[in-house]
Amino acid sequence: MSIDIIDQGYYKIKPAGRHIITIGRDLIKDKYAAIVELVKNSYDADSPYCKVSLLPFIKEVIINEITTSKKGIRIEIKDEGHGMELDTVINKWMVPSTDDKFLRKISPLGRMMQGRKGVGRYAASMLGDDLVLETIHDSGFLTTLYLVWKDFEDAKYLEDVNILIESKKTEKKPGTDIIIVGDEKHLNDWTSRQIQNLRFELKKLIPPINKEDENIEQSNKPFKIILEIGQFTPDGQMIFGDVKNVVEEIEPYPLFELYDYRISGTVSHLGIANLTFHNNRSQEDVEHIHEFKIFLNQNSSRKNEEAYCGKIKIDFRVFDRDPASIDGLIGRGLKDPVSGQYVGRKEARLILDSFNGIGVYRNKFRLRPLGDAGYDWLELDKERVQNPSVKIGSDQIIGFIHIQSEEDSGLEEKSARDGLKETPQYFGLQEICKQVLLRLEQRRFIYRKNIGLGRSNRNLEDKINTLYNFAELKEKINVELEASGIGKEEKEKINNLITEKEQKSSKVAEELKQAIAQYQGQATVGKIVNVILHEGRKPLGYFKNQIPLINEWREELKEEYNIETLEKIVDRLAVLDEQSNIFIKLFAKLDPLSSRKREPKKDFLLRTVLENIKDVFLQELEAQEISYNIQCDLLQTCYGWKEDFYITFTNLVDNSIYWFKSPTNHPKEIHLKVYEEDDLLIIEYKDNGPGIEKHLIDSQIIFEPEFSGKTGTSGTGLGLAISGEALARNDAIIKAIYNETGAFFKIEIKNTK
Repeated sequence: MSIDIIDQGYYKIKPAGRHIITIGRDLIKDKYAAIVELVKNSYDADSPYCKVSLLPFIKEVIINEITTSKKGIRIEIKDEGHGMELDTVINKWMVPSTDDKFLRKISPLGRMMQGRKGVGRYAASMLGDDLVLETIHDSGFLTTLYLVWKDFEDAKYLEDVNILIESKKTEKKPGTDIIIVGDEKHLNDWTSRQIQNLRFELKKLIPPINKEDENIEQSNKPFKIILEIGQFTPDGQMIFGDVKNVVEEIEPYPLFELYDYRISGTVSHLGIANLTFHNNRSQEDVEHIHEFKIFLNQNSSRKNEEAYCGKIKIDFRVFDRDPASIDGLIGRGLKDPVSGQYVGRKEARLILDSFNGIGVYRNKFRLRPLGDAGYDWLELDKERVQNPSVKIGSDQIIGFIHIQSEEDSGLEEKSARDGLKETPQYFGLQEICKQVLLRLEQRRFIYRKNIGLGRSNRNLEDKINTLYNFAELKEKINVELEASGIGKEEKEKINNLITEKEQKSSKVAEELKQAIAQYQGQATVGKIVNVILHEGRKPLGYFKNQIPLINEWREELKEEYNIETLEKIVDRLAVLDEQSNIFIKLFAKLDPLSSRKREPKKDFLLRTVLENIKDVFLQELEAQEISYNIQCDLLQTCYGWKEDFYITFTNLVDNSIYWFKSPTNHPKEIHLKVYEEDDLLIIEYKDNGPGIEKHLIDSQIIFEPEFSGKTGTSGTGLGLAISGEALARNDAIIKAIYNETGAFFKIEIKNTK
């Protein structure tokens, strides 16, 4: 069968006229982003400054012999850069998505180019109706371009739009002036609130220069942003409400230097971090955190989706928001930038609400919306909900992250200027930032505990005993009774009443302790549920596949007896029996931590407990090739609640498995050694993972509820705290000992009944 070809040839894509509007007004997030794009162009032009002017106007126009007032706005973006010659305007500025800056990368004076997508200038269509570009090249020629954005909306094809361009000789200095004129609708977009937002955006566009960095990185090529706000029209009418007529140089808000805590430093392209921690609430508290490795891919839900993202520079500044901390912030110098007066608590909180956020900067300019207040791209609030005592919320932090170029970092900016693409390098950046912030959170938590800003929940049993111990009360009452002249018989009656109440309360205390023990056992069950589910999938799958087949063979036997069919059924039933035993063993692993009523203390074989813990985690131990070594006499007994020892070692092994996910060049090992020393039974637990930092062990903070060394939602901060409570019920204690080659815990049990 033949096919007739109606037409064949080569054709060209013809962009519609509104294509310019699509890549400009429709692609850019908001009018602040549009102005930021134009400011970046001034930076790329090596200008020492960029002046942004918002100038409202009212002019008289005559329509049909009737004079009327017409309101509008004139926005100017002016610089004194090297300008553009006519050929550059025609063949580069007017070419959408040009790769000129992408190829050049560096400006004539050595600045890293900001605009590399070739579309940022078209964002101006969001700001007004018409645009005039006046650019003077250092060759002495002034080139003027006139754009009416509606022409692009009305044109069928882009090539149908005629743009007027003029060029002439001039004596004026080089530079570029973009003038955008909008009607009353565009004027009304700029309320006093919107102008304040623009000021915030410009303040956050360039990060503050730290004192230690003043002589580093382009110190000979400063770049200033100047904001001019017009207020009065020629007839004196106020346009922008209470915003005053002002010309100001944009400077970082003084808040940046008034932090409570700060962590800053660098992370290399291999994940080696060098950081410094500052505690502004304790002036002498400065700690250098030298060369530790940040490991990626510890979170199994994002395995193999994280990659290092080149060298980054990090500066996180954190603010406590309780009333006393707010007062301290004000006392350190938080003032209104206009009046110079100290702000109140309410104003201070509003400032924190406006200026929080972790910004990402490339070549000194922020990549919006990363760093916008309320844009929680690190999901800090999600983690804080689960652990509010330790974790920092997004409204408590101002952060600056400096990244390298796309080629060096793999961090790609979206064409719409609304953040970074979610590449493995982006997820790696998230994890690196969380691990850096974790170091600050840990030190902040320790400090707040030490000065009494956090209540300890350790030693719950001791607190319960104190709550129901009436001995001190008895003593005080007896003193008062003696002073009042109460007789011996009456005094004895009163003491008996107190004793009776004490005995009843003691019974309640024991019930509370048992309830706490059961809840802690149930909390520990959660750590092995995933293990149980993983191991149970295989037998479940076998049951699902084989039972229908057995039923089919059974029907065949009903119709006609066949020895081969019967043998197949018997064979499959035998395998089903094997798989069902797997389930029996799986549920046996949960049995010691079940919520049934606890039995009295008794002797049990310690080695059996340690071997059963190995069985619980056997698949994970084998998957990670972790050896599990027990050095314990087969007949070594221990007196206590066996369930509590399951709780303890479940948590310890679970922690080791988590931290062993960090890449290592040596074999992974867990060692348990049991021996007697004086009147103590000692259990040493060691692994050769990344270990625990010395300052965390010295402070014993790792045993505090809620404290966790894990990032994300992986850690509840309860494991070691629960282990400590479980051992305390058995007259035992657990100690963390600093060890350069891994984690080391020593459990001491009183060797008496």
